Amino acid sequence: MNTIYPVILSGGSGTRLWPLSRAAMPKQLLPLTSDRSLLQDTVGRLAGMPEMAAPLMVCNVEHRFMIAEQMRQIGAVPRAIVLEPVGRNTAPAIAVAALALMRDAPDALMLVLPADHLIGDVAAFQAAIRAAAQAAAQGHLATFGIVAATPETGYGYIRKGAPLAGVAGAHAVAAFVEKPDRATAQQYLDAGDYYWNSGMFLFRAADFLEELEALRPDILAASRAAFDGARPDLDFVRLDPAAFEACPSESVDYAVMEKTRRAAVVPADIAWNDIGAWSALWEVAEKDAQGNAVRGDVMLEDAANNFVRAESRMVALLGVSDLVVVETADVVLVADRNRVQDVKKLVDRMKAEKRCEHLVHKQVYRPWGWYEGIDEGDRFQVKRIMVKPGEKLSLQMHHHRAEHWIVVSGTARVTRGDEVELLTENQSTYIPLGTRHRLENPGKVELHMIEVQSGAYLGEDDIVRFEDIYQRN
Repeated sequence: MNTIYPVILSGGSGTRLWPLSRAAMPKQLLPLTSDRSLLQDTVGRLAGMPEMAAPLMVCNVEHRFMIAEQMRQIGAVPRAIVLEPVGRNTAPAIAVAALALMRDAPDALMLVLPADHLIGDVAAFQAAIRAAAQAAAQGHLATFGIVAATPETGYGYIRKGAPLAGVAGAHAVAAFVEKPDRATAQQYLDAGDYYWNSGMFLFRAADFLEELEALRPDILAASRAAFDGARPDLDFVRLDPAAFEACPSESVDYAVMEKTRRAAVVPADIAWNDIGAWSALWEVAEKDAQGNAVRGDVMLEDAANNFVRAESRMVALLGVSDLVVVETADVVLVADRNRVQDVKKLVDRMKAEKRCEHLVHKQVYRPWGWYEGIDEGDRFQVKRIMVKPGEKLSLQMHHHRAEHWIVVSGTARVTRGDEVELLTENQSTYIPLGTRHRLENPGKVELHMIEVQSGAYLGEDDIVRFEDIYQRN
C-alpha cells in the first residue's frame, strides 16, 4: 500500500463569508458546520486510513500560530507548516509542497486538499481517494469530479472520457470547461458525464513537477528558488519572500490540469460543498419546519427560509423570509439570501475606504492568547487581555502610548524597565511611555487582564520588539 501525503492548502480569505470570515480569521479556521473548524474537519476526515501520512500544511504567514494551535487541539502533528509570505494561488503552493515532499520521499503520492470544503460522506470520500491513488501510481494527475446534483453556474466542470485501464472508478479527462450559464449547466447535468471541478487532486509529486516544468517553467523556477531559500522558524518553514513574491500567481487548473495529457478524473458522490457563500451554509444546515437555519441566541416569529447566526447577542426576526442575518460583536450583516455572492462588494468597499472590519474581529488571536477591544475614544483605548499558562508577550516598547494593567484573575509577571514584579487579582501597574516592558503568565491557569491605553496614537503598529519567543518582527 503506497503512502499518501496530504497537502492542506489554507491560504484563502473567504471574503464571501464576511463578517464572520475576515483576513485575520478566514473561514477555514472557523467552526461553521460543527464544533471544529473546517481545517480541523479536513484533517480529521482522513483518520482511519493507515496509508495516510502526517499532513503538510501550506498557509498564510499571518495564520501560522492559529493553524498550529488548531492542529494541537485535534492531536495532529503536521509534517511541516510551510508559510507563504504572500498569496500566489494554488499552482505555486502545490509546487513548494511537492518540492518539500520530494526531499524525503521521491515517489510521494500527494493528496491536495483545500482546507475550507465540507464533505458529508467520509466513507465515499476515502474510497475515492484510494481510486485516485491507483490512477496516480500509474502516472496520472488525478482530480476529483463531484457528481453534480444541480445545474450550478458557479463551478467549472470536468467531462469524463474513457475508463482508465486497471483502475476501477477512474477515467481519462475529456475536457475541462469554464463556469457555464444556466442553460449550459442544465445540459451538462442532463448529459450525465460532466462533474463539478472540486479543486482536489492526487498525483505523484515528481509527476506534477515534471508537468509544471514542461507547461509553466517560470512558476517552477520561482517556486524552487523560494523553497531553496526557505529557513526554519520554530515549527514552521518560511519561504524566501523575494523569490515567492516574484512567482506568477496562477491556479493549478490553468497552469497544469487543463493543459496536461495525463489528467484523470475520479467521479465522487461525497456530499461535497465548497461553502462559497452564506446561502451554501443555509443549504447544508439543519432547518426548522419553516426552513430557517439558526445558530446562537435567535428568536423567530412568522419568518421562513432564513439563515441566522448570532455570535454575541440575541437576534430576533419578525415577518421576513429569504434573509441572511449574521451578527458579530462589531458588525451585523443583513442580506437577501439570493444576493450573498455580492458580499465581496462590501468587503471591497471597506478596503477602498480603509476600514478595518474586513481585517479583524474585536477579539484578535495571538500566539500567547488573545485581546479584545472594549471601548475607545479620543486618546484612550480599553482592552481585555488573556494570556495562556506559560506564555509571554514580547519584550517591547511604545513611542506614543502609556498603559495601565489591572489583573482580573490569574497571576502576571510584569517586566517594567529593570524591575520585575508579580501581580495577582485586583492588583495593577503602570507602564510609562517609552518604557521597555513584558507581560508573562507564570501560572497554570489563564491570566485575564484589563489594559487601559492612553496617548496620541494607539495603533497596533506602535510596537518596537526587542525580544520575542515567537520570532515576530
